[in-house]
Amino acid sequence: MSSTEPEQSSTSQKQKPSFGSLGLIQPLLEAIERVGYKTPTDIQLESLPPALQGRDIIGVASTGSGKTAAFALPILQKLWDEPKGLFACVLAPTRELAYQISQQFEALGSAMGVRCTVLVGGMDMVTQSIALAKRPHIIVATPGRLKDHLENTKGFSLRGLRFLVLDEADRLLDMDFGPDIDGILKAIPKERTTTYLFSATMTTKVAKLQRASLSNPVRVEVSTKYSTVSTLLQYYLFIPLSQKDVHLVYLANSLAQNSMIVFTRTVHDAQRLSIILRNLGFAAIPLHGQLSQSQRLGSLSKFQSGSRKILVATDVASRGLDIPAVDVIINFDIPTHSKDYIHRVGRTARAGRAGKSITLVTQYDVELIQRIEAVINKKLDLWPTDKEEIALLRERVDEAGRLAATELREEGGKKGHRKRRRGEGEDRDARDRDDDVVQAGMPTRKNKSRSRTQ
Repeated sequence: MSSTEPEQSSTSQKQKPSFGSLGLIQPLLEAIERVGYKTPTDIQLESLPPALQGRDIIGVASTGSGKTAAFALPILQKLWDEPKGLFACVLAPTRELAYQISQQFEALGSAMGVRCTVLVGGMDMVTQSIALAKRPHIIVATPGRLKDHLENTKGFSLRGLRFLVLDEADRLLDMDFGPDIDGILKAIPKERTTTYLFSATMTTKVAKLQRASLSNPVRVEVSTKYSTVSTLLQYYLFIPLSQKDVHLVYLANSLAQNSMIVFTRTVHDAQRLSIILRNLGFAAIPLHGQLSQSQRLGSLSKFQSGSRKILVATDVASRGLDIPAVDVIINFDIPTHSKDYIHRVGRTARAGRAGKSITLVTQYDVELIQRIEAVINKKLDLWPTDKEEIALLRERVDEAGRLAATELREEGGKKGHRKRRRGEGEDRDARDRDDDVVQAGMPTRKNKSRSRTQ
């Protein structure tokens, strides 16, 4: 393994080449046309030529830059030449992103009959083991569940793997998947495996992972600075902490014709606010890490189809997910990291469309919002409000909040009873379920009855 600095890729930007000029085979060019890709994005343009030559790749690019196709296309091209099962494995930090990556592989590999299997927590291990026994071409997995299968599924190994992809590597490592990733890397033949590492930022953890898993890589960097797009209008509301709920309802009411995502810091607030909004007649639905997998996919599907206008989510929805028609982002809580703010507001104003973001700022958030403004090099504008209308809403919102608290207590009691009957036997990839809590920097509850080995 070479310890030298990654070679920089340099493709001329004078005239953007077409996908056809990059050396892709005809079945892939036909699939690209079917899915509607017109010209390569910057990350695709820079990474595809060295990837098609068989080089390891480090891709530094923000969310929404087209990096899934940047790593899927060279893998599929090689698979066309060398068809075999268990050909490539992609690691993703969240279940939703894993499903989305799998869908893109299947769309781009449709002419080849590519078969994908998704391995994530919250789904039946036996069903996944049966799918693995059929030797799919592509595995897309969260690290905890893949490690489980490597340790417990008879006959399954990655010894013949040809490609390994670590997508959103900075977030994989932020969420403390390090021990699981180390175990996975030990199960893969490094000398025969081509590795792609894609990350929004090059943190020290990502750099360490790069040195451990990549050999003489080409580094492709298309976004060195965090920024928001010019079509995004960014606003703030400065309010007392006690009035956050009523101001959220006021915004939902005044923007009722728009689709919106409300971001919260905790699972509890995501669930609570979705109940409050529903009690007041809004078509709201929650998305967070403590929902079952079918509930999470159901929430996304209902929001994407337009049957629910408001998605109340933790940061599990802030990165990687491609939800094209979002008009407004509301930050109910300000994220503690400026990059998370950029990822959140990046859910709107995509592909040249316009969008709005509104951030609720309390007396405790001033330093956070000033830090965000410094990073994006832009001052947020004040969102206008009608104080009389807010005052009229206050009583109804308070009552909806009391009903929501009661409903959450009752639901918590039922869950506690079911858990006592079922026992405490959680699978080892509980972090996949609670990734948003870890991302928010919340303390994790330790089980005193047993220690979890990693």
